[in-house]
Amino acid sequence: MTNRQPVSAPDAPKAIGPYSQAVWNGSALFCSGQTPIDPSTGLLITGDVAAQTHRVFDNLAAVLAAAGLSLADVIKCNVYLTDMADFAAMNGAYATRFDAPYPARTTVAVAGLPLNARVEIECVARRA
Repeated sequence: MTNRQPVSAPDAPKAIGPYSQAVWNGSALFCSGQTPIDPSTGLLITGDVAAQTHRVFDNLAAVLAAAGLSLADVIKCNVYLTDMADFAAMNGAYATRFDAPYPARTTVAVAGLPLNARVEIECVARRA
């Protein structure tokens, strides 16, 4: 028997594989990684890594909203960049989405992301 309770957000890109957009386990919500896909077209947005980071957060916010949460409930983020030279631009966009105290975060470089996205972000949020 599983404790997983899936969340589906109509305003976020649909899952393109055998995974849920997010899953509840008790009071913790585990959000799958989001890339900068425009949910209305299903296509990667154009623009630099800052623009892509903002689209990723729009997608994450839609998933969180479908679960009754917001970015204010996020406690941990994992950020994946295809080029660490994009760190400062991603970090600048990221900083506009949270207030102190900030969530814990890990940022790593990866060899590639779906659709050649430059950034992907996943998060864990918690219901108060």
